[in-house]
Amino acid sequence: MLNRGESNQHISWLESAITKEDRQKVHGHKSFMLWLTGLSGSGKSTIANALQLELFNKGVSVYLLDGDNLRHGINSDLTHNMEDRKENIRRTAEIGKLFVDAGIVVIAALISPYQKDREIARSLFGKDEFIEIYVSCPIEECEKRDPKGLYKKARKGEILKFTGIDDPYEEPANPEIILDTSNWSIEECTSAVTKYLFDRFC
Repeated sequence: MLNRGESNQHISWLESAITKEDRQKVHGHKSFMLWLTGLSGSGKSTIANALQLELFNKGVSVYLLDGDNLRHGINSDLTHNMEDRKENIRRTAEIGKLFVDAGIVVIAALISPYQKDREIARSLFGKDEFIEIYVSCPIEECEKRDPKGLYKKARKGEILKFTGIDDPYEEPANPEIILDTSNWSIEECTSAVTKYLFDRFC
C-alpha cells in the first residue's frame, strides 16, 4: 500500500477542456469567493444567507458554505483545536476554489480566527477572486446576543478554547470590506456588499 507522499508521485493534473472563463460566460458574471470572518454572534451567517438571496434574486449563480453546515458533513471529523481549525479553513477554501473555477460566486461564513490561515486561503485564488469581509462586532455585543448559547457555556467552562474568551481572534489586517454589525442592520450590510460587488464585477 502506498502512503500519501508516495501516491502523490503517481498523479498528474488534468487540464479541463472547459476553462473558468468559459463557465463565467455561461453564468454571465465573474466568479469569486466572499469570505466572511468574525466572532461568533457577529452576524456572519445571517448576512451570508441574506447576501446569497440578494445575489440570487439579481441573477447571480451563488452558493453558501456555512461553517456549521460544513461541520455536519465534510468537516464532521474535525475538532476545534488549532490544527483542526486550520484544516477546516483549508478544506473550505479548496471547496470554494472549485466553485470559483465552475464560474459560481461562493460565500463562506466561518469564524476563521487566525490571520495566517485566512492568508493561506487567499493564496489559493487569483487576483480579485478572494474578497475578505470582516464582520466587526464588539465581543460584549456578541455575548449579549449569544444566539447559540455558546458564550454562556464558555464562561461556565463547558467549552474550552472558545474564540474571544480563552482563544484569540486576530482581526483582518486589510479586508476588502468591513461590516459594523453593532451599528448596521442586516439590510445595510447586504446592500454595502452588493454595491461593492456590482461596482467592480458586474
